[in-house]
Amino acid sequence: MPGNLSFEQLKKHVDEGSIDTVVAALPDMQGRLMGKRFQAQYFVSTAWQETHSCNYLLATDMEMETVEGYASTSWAAGYGDYSMIPDLDTLRWIPWMEGAALVLCDVIDHNDHAPVAHSPREVLKKQLARLDGMGLTSAVATELEFFVFREDFETLRDQAYRDMTTISAYNEDYHIFQTAKEEGLMRQIRNGLQGAGIDVENTKGEASAGQAEINVCYSNALEMADNHVVMKNAIKEIALLNGRAVTFMAKWDTDAAGSSSHVHQSLRKADGSPVFFDPADQFGMSQTMKHYLAGLLTYADDITFFLAPYVNSYKRFADATFAPTRAVWSIDNRTAGYRIVGPGTESVRIECRVGGSDLNPYLAIASQLAAGIRGIEDKLELEEVFTGNAYQADDVRDIPGNLRAATQALRDSSMLRDAMGEGVIDHYVRCAEWEQEDFDRKVTDYERNRCFERA
Repeated sequence: MPGNLSFEQLKKHVDEGSIDTVVAALPDMQGRLMGKRFQAQYFVSTAWQETHSCNYLLATDMEMETVEGYASTSWAAGYGDYSMIPDLDTLRWIPWMEGAALVLCDVIDHNDHAPVAHSPREVLKKQLARLDGMGLTSAVATELEFFVFREDFETLRDQAYRDMTTISAYNEDYHIFQTAKEEGLMRQIRNGLQGAGIDVENTKGEASAGQAEINVCYSNALEMADNHVVMKNAIKEIALLNGRAVTFMAKWDTDAAGSSSHVHQSLRKADGSPVFFDPADQFGMSQTMKHYLAGLLTYADDITFFLAPYVNSYKRFADATFAPTRAVWSIDNRTAGYRIVGPGTESVRIECRVGGSDLNPYLAIASQLAAGIRGIEDKLELEEVFTGNAYQADDVRDIPGNLRAATQALRDSSMLRDAMGEGVIDHYVRCAEWEQEDFDRKVTDYERNRCFERA
């Protein structure tokens, strides 16, 4: 199961006193965990069935601003409650927090008890139900990159995020000696996540000073998205406990590499056999895989917002940086937006390289499934494989270069409106619009540094 603690085991540990706190949390629009810390005795007696939260949690921004323009909730509607229903399959230890367990919650309307359609977990569940109707299941893994700093969160905030010191002074990609200096933190992260029921593959240095990557084992799409949000929260909390800060910004510094969250994906039959593999094909790609990939490419613009949800996200897309600028597919080619990994083997899969580490995994995976399913349904033909340096390619599909372009593509997407529902897409269009509006009205350091004296 996705967690590693049954409800019966939880009750036993509560009786014994080894667990005294249960965190019940919903993933919000930004992919953060929002919820409550319950006294464990109360959780096992009552709150395991249902608790409540304000419905603005799924209609707010990074700073918890009560944003106008959402149909789902507003000041006029009074900002009422949602019901949070703990998914006990996600119940798990929090090894890095003494006496604590965590459970993720689904969100239902407090009045009619219907699932909240724009809740990220529900958005993904809807696409998985479509797959199930096709007799298919998903296999997904998200890679996650982040930067580690010598200072703690409070210190960096007090100095307005200036003069920050990365944990290393040089590019540490695959670097064993440099990462040995960070092992005190990284070992705690690996072991903490493993103890929380997440099967960890490895951590490694990444392609910039202070940059790290963590990889976990494949699982079904919902379990992977759950693991992803738990990972991000865990890494922040473990860094906090060690007097360090981390960031999952897609681009924290002009001169540093961006941080990605590549999404590896394939489909399987109900019996677990691979759907994407055909040994007779040149690259081992089945016709179903080709249709799915054609869907990803055809609707690449439509799904970009769910892979790059902030103004900052688009600073990551730059030539010769290992972050893609072209939505093309290629075989084991890290310049392309969509890379085929494991060609010619039963493990052949698609790696979407577009997403940054700031994405919401539920929405990112759901949007790719929606595009891939449409490709299968419409039997879309796959374009010719790209070879060479995609950064220098002419007459190929660009990745939208800014949030405005991605928002317009989302707004205009009939595919996503059909797959997710009009209300869901309108909700996230408003999310994207507000992100741009808020940025546009803010004065930045760039403007002061450039114009204060010389304008």
